[in-house]
Amino acid sequence: MANKDSAALIKRYFDALNDRDVDGCLSLLADDVVHDLSGMHGDGSSEAGKPAFRAWLDRTARCFEEKAVDLFVIANVDGTRAEAEFTLLGVYLETEDGLPDAEGQNYSLPAGAIFEIRDGKVTRVSDMLDTHQSSASH
Repeated sequence: MANKDSAALIKRYFDALNDRDVDGCLSLLADDVVHDLSGMHGDGSSEAGKPAFRAWLDRTARCFEEKAVDLFVIANVDGTRAEAEFTLLGVYLETEDGLPDAEGQNYSLPAGAIFEIRDGKVTRVSDMLDTHQSSASH
């Protein structure tokens, strides 16, 4: 896969996330996808497989209403890796384990994600959210 194709794949991934299109998002992932969780949506652990990714998407949609904006995507020459930098704008809807109580707080977080790609599918997503630089308000 050429780097432009990988960059387009990652843009489709974010379009699906922003549209809350779970099936569309999952269609871009390999069955054995690995998801590394950090920042607001995770504890630094990893989850594997589409069922685990679906559960994460469902949990995220329940607790947060968010969009990735100001998206910048780059991919390496052979298209096996890509990186996205973006700002995550959202509203904290329902309390998630390990986080403060949800009170409808708005937030803006600098974020990034690193992707591994094989045979036109995302095989690894490593999310990075900088919760220390969050600008939150009620």
